[in-house]
Amino acid sequence: MESSGSLEQILQDAKLHRQVNSLIVAHLRENNFTQAASVVASATMTPLNVEDPANRLLELVAKGLAAEKDETLRGFSGAFDLGGPIPGSRGAGADFSSIQDRKGLSKSFPKHETQHLSEHKNVARCARFSSDGRFFATGSSDTSIKLFEVSKIKQMMLPDSRDGPTRTVIRTFYDHTQPINDLDFHPQNNVLISGAKDCTIKFFDLSKATAKKAFKVIQDTHNVRSVSFHPSGDFVLAGTDHPIPHLYDVNTFQCYLSANIPEFGVRYSSTGGMYVTASKDGAIRLWDGVSANCVRTITAAHEAAEVTSAAFTKDHRFILSCGKDSTVKLWEVGSGRLARQYVGATHTQLRCQAIFNDTEEFVLSINEPNNEIVIWDALTAERVARWPSNHNGPPRWIEHSPIEAAFVSCGTDRSVRFWKETV
Repeated sequence: MESSGSLEQILQDAKLHRQVNSLIVAHLRENNFTQAASVVASATMTPLNVEDPANRLLELVAKGLAAEKDETLRGFSGAFDLGGPIPGSRGAGADFSSIQDRKGLSKSFPKHETQHLSEHKNVARCARFSSDGRFFATGSSDTSIKLFEVSKIKQMMLPDSRDGPTRTVIRTFYDHTQPINDLDFHPQNNVLISGAKDCTIKFFDLSKATAKKAFKVIQDTHNVRSVSFHPSGDFVLAGTDHPIPHLYDVNTFQCYLSANIPEFGVRYSSTGGMYVTASKDGAIRLWDGVSANCVRTITAAHEAAEVTSAAFTKDHRFILSCGKDSTVKLWEVGSGRLARQYVGATHTQLRCQAIFNDTEEFVLSINEPNNEIVIWDALTAERVARWPSNHNGPPRWIEHSPIEAAFVSCGTDRSVRFWKETV
């Protein structure tokens, strides 16, 4: 006879198996693998219409893999405390799954105030926030990288601040020999990477207050246009002038090559299960994050124009892209169909981005001729605001905080500006 303890364990195991089966079916169904979902549902006696949050399986796997890792990844210092608990995001992101004509239901974008923070000695070309939103970095044609602390910026912007001048730049790094194209923060450790025209990817240790130089360097063979950490932190994806995207192991520097297609902009999904590339040939390509095989190509995504940015929504089911045809578009990952198009801004010259705000309720981009920041309601695609950029000339780059109503703009006028919602 089974003891009560072993019987309880059997029941718990059976319940766990049912939960896993439900997650697998929901994952397959939500990613448009309908036939596979039906087969698994039938074999495991799981309802095909089981209700589980979108991408819940990917989230649990990612968390399990992260928990399995050591507190300090191989080769990196993790001693520097960036300060306090990690703030939570204001939302899980918008639901684009039932997009329909909702004209007249657009939301108003909140008013923001802006502050000039600093100037590079040449064009400010790129910016990136850390995943916890406490810091952001900017890269310039003058080959320098500046690291800013958001809490100090907010303190400086207080109307009754009596602390005197606040130094918002807490580090400046000098180690490249040519203009910097892109930046990214390590997802767990205090490391910042940069990709530049000098054909290098450099690793900077943020835990060392006096360090000005990189502690690790990947020497590529071509101009590194874009860099993106895998969510595990173990790999870096690089888009270069070479016709093959480069995937590097950050511990061994071994390079893995994928298909022979020219890709220049690269971004991982938040779980690392996929990555997306934006190309000069006008195509957007989706790649399997494990096999590095191209699983979907959206040809002529922006007609014959270059695709200048592409990034996943939080639930990985859609991609927001921007092109030199002066359009911003939202694409469904599973089908490759165009779900929404955001028009009313002209961008044909600069490597312009389209970005979501932190809640994915709004889309932001640049209108070059009028030197404006343009905002659309993400669900209705209606343009809801046009703001002067306060730069001398159109911004070259905008980047939104992942956790709050704040963003950064970088200009051809060399300046860096911080924007935050007016309280």
